[in-house]
Amino acid sequence: MALELPALPYAYDALGPYMSKETLEYHHDKHHMAYVTNGNAALKDSPLADKSIEEICKIAYADKIAPLVNNVGQHYNHLHFWNWMKPNGGGKKIPARLQAAIDADLGGYDKMRTDFIQAGVTQFGSGWAWIAKKDGKLAIMKTANGENPLMHGASPILGCDVWEHSYYIDYRNLRPKYLEAFVDNLVNWDYVDEMFSKA
Repeated sequence: MALELPALPYAYDALGPYMSKETLEYHHDKHHMAYVTNGNAALKDSPLADKSIEEICKIAYADKIAPLVNNVGQHYNHLHFWNWMKPNGGGKKIPARLQAAIDADLGGYDKMRTDFIQAGVTQFGSGWAWIAKKDGKLAIMKTANGENPLMHGASPILGCDVWEHSYYIDYRNLRPKYLEAFVDNLVNWDYVDEMFSKA
């Protein structure tokens, strides 16, 4: 299967003022496109080429195939990242079943918010902050570079990209402010709930 860059599910200026048109143009059109191009190059003639993207992530990580972990991992992460955001998102407008799981497993909305932001702030260098389902429960995780929870025996339901290219144009070095804006104003909880249903 060839990797393909999807169109954004909203206009480039739809997430302002929390994520600018310029950030989305660079992040989607340049960075995500590079993962697609490099991922396709790494998959060419690979025995994994006909596997699903989720399987490629897991096998590539287990077998330490760095070009696939980095590029197919990042492609998977970004396919969902664009959908994990929407205009006028974020905050406490969470579907009831998902909210119940957040209450039971993560100590409620406020604790989840604090712990998720903290995971992103404390991810040294590049990487991601996550809410994932692991061993039947929700957990806050963080991963380096292009890794994701699939590679660590979990199913991601929400992820925030903390590579500098995802926030530096808008927030400079203030990664905590970016993470706060993401949780408070951008998260598409309906998409998170959809992934929660499948996890």
